[in-house]
Amino acid sequence: MAPSLSKVSVSGLGDCHNQSLLSLEGSNFIANGHVFLSDVPQNIIVTPSPYGSSTDKKIPSVGSFVGFEAVESNSRHVVPIGKLNNIKFMSIFRFKVWWTTHWVGSNGKDLENETQMVILEKSASGRPYILLLPLLEGPFRASLQPGTNDNIDICVESGSTKVTSARFQSVLYIHVGEDPFNLVKEAMEVMRVHLGTFKLLDEKTPPGILDKFGWCTWDAFYLTVHPQGVWEGVKGLADGGCPPGMVLIDDGWQSISRDEDPITKEGMNCTVAGEQMPCRLLKFQENYKFRDYESPKTLATGEPNKGMCAFIKDLKDEFNTVEFVYVWHALCGYWGGLRPNVPGLPESEVIKPELSPGLQNTMEDLAVVKIVNTGIGLVPPEKADQLYEGIHSHLKNVGIDGVKVDVIHLLEMLCENYGGRVDLAKAYYRALTDSIRKHFNGNGVIASMEHCNDFMFLGTEAICLGRVGDDFWCTDPSGDPNGTFWLQGCHMVHCAYNSLWMGNFIHPDWDMFQSTHPCAEFHAASRAISGGPIYISDTVGNHNFPLLKRLVLPDGSILRCEYYALPTKDCLFEDPLHDGKTMLKIWNLNKFNGVIGAFNCQGGGWCPETRRNQCASQFSHMVTAKTNPKDIEWNHGKNPFCIEHVQVFALYLSQSKKLVLKKPDENIEISLQPFDFELMIVSPVTVLAGKSV
Repeated sequence: MAPSLSKVSVSGLGDCHNQSLLSLEGSNFIANGHVFLSDVPQNIIVTPSPYGSSTDKKIPSVGSFVGFEAVESNSRHVVPIGKLNNIKFMSIFRFKVWWTTHWVGSNGKDLENETQMVILEKSASGRPYILLLPLLEGPFRASLQPGTNDNIDICVESGSTKVTSARFQSVLYIHVGEDPFNLVKEAMEVMRVHLGTFKLLDEKTPPGILDKFGWCTWDAFYLTVHPQGVWEGVKGLADGGCPPGMVLIDDGWQSISRDEDPITKEGMNCTVAGEQMPCRLLKFQENYKFRDYESPKTLATGEPNKGMCAFIKDLKDEFNTVEFVYVWHALCGYWGGLRPNVPGLPESEVIKPELSPGLQNTMEDLAVVKIVNTGIGLVPPEKADQLYEGIHSHLKNVGIDGVKVDVIHLLEMLCENYGGRVDLAKAYYRALTDSIRKHFNGNGVIASMEHCNDFMFLGTEAICLGRVGDDFWCTDPSGDPNGTFWLQGCHMVHCAYNSLWMGNFIHPDWDMFQSTHPCAEFHAASRAISGGPIYISDTVGNHNFPLLKRLVLPDGSILRCEYYALPTKDCLFEDPLHDGKTMLKIWNLNKFNGVIGAFNCQGGGWCPETRRNQCASQFSHMVTAKTNPKDIEWNHGKNPFCIEHVQVFALYLSQSKKLVLKKPDENIEISLQPFDFELMIVSPVTVLAGKSV
């Protein structure tokens, strides 16, 4: 059921006479009497949200839609919406084609291209938190970017020169509120009804893998994954007392080839990560490695028992904790799509990807380079259902329980002749959703490489679990000469801040890690508080079982926090990667207590000048921060707490193994070395009558 809009628009904002008023007066956007954008051009169109209170006209609007009129019709417009000066903001922007991260600043010039969301900080003088959320309108999609003279520009594009317009009513939504977490939640509830193209996470049931310990084959085998290796990997974990409940067979199981190869070759020489990206899908069935698997039971029964189906059955029969087996595939079938003119596959045509100006400013990425060079074998949108029916029906028949769908944000590069990015995405996401519902219970999917508002607004009607950070890099692919682990800190920050936005659509998945990595405990702690799935990509036989046993139960399940982890309020507008002073603090909730995680992530991240992530070792040193029980947002989550009358809290520090009692506002000081952490379990204390603490 869709949320109640009359309730949504005013929830969490206090009494009516204290509510924030949002308006455009002259050339200024004003919230609660405070200018937040100045010099607003005359072509800007503002429409108060119709989703406020329909019964009490005295209640002011807390949201407005923003559009503009252009001089001429075009497929791409870049238009200033006003100047931002000296107001701290946090934002989420695409630093790669596939992935977003956190960015902060105080002026319009500080924004990055392909910004998906901006929150302006609340002021002590009464300015509320203000959300700027670019939207979809018709066949167009919007993002924010820096303009000249501290303007914030809105970029509106269809992705096809054949799809043009000059007038827009609702390409941006502005929402105001007194709580940054409610601010985003309320706005997404409004979008749920305004767009009608997705469902909120609260309306969906995440897949069962969320509560299972998992093992992924990627870092263990890369493209050389094979049945015997999978078997040995599961056996090693089970023998060590940490049996997986979920196995994810990553890239390497499909039948693929390059265009110049005979169709019988099946990518046999593609064994190094990256070599597979120019390849295309040859058939829906598994490749020779899994097709040639022969069950040991064949000798006992005398009947043929071969292939992926036999392997999955044997695996589950032998290891009874393995409840779910997922496999990887790309949104378009494979990295290079489908190979055209191959019997048994749907019609496809190789399309050369075209990067928009915004994407051209993202970090160079191996996958993008390979894909642009070789093109994508794209199934036409009206036949996308044949693609997913072919893949998923076969997988279901051989015993696979779900899929990780990767390389998702590719369609925007291929849409010139298909009605633009929105129409092409709608067709593919509808076909994918229908297939997931038919074959995998409507929720048996992990979304990956999906960080863009096209996917969030169009692809999450059923999908409810997705990656919220770039890949876990077990080694630094850039070859950091300083020998630090700054990419591991980046990973934490990506996941924590992206969850503020994405957690409204999908349950955040912080990705796998390796239990023997130098930063394994750092990663394990973040997964423990994340509230998401916990899975590893250890090589066969190489495990840190003492660490894993702190996360995994003997039956292959895990104990999760009830909510999903988010940054504490005092971290939202700071830079925990390269300001040399901010510690990443995140919070989560359980049924009867809360958790605070503190992580020293300083040491590197996005560099606007080089347009890439890079080491900033000058900031990698001890950081000291303060925290207290009120860093946890007790009134959020599935079971909100009322702490109004709580006089004291018990805090258990898991690393230092200390138990302390603190008043709600009483701070505890934490000092951490680079890539070190502390987890604090925080529990309200009930003081018995006649007693004191």
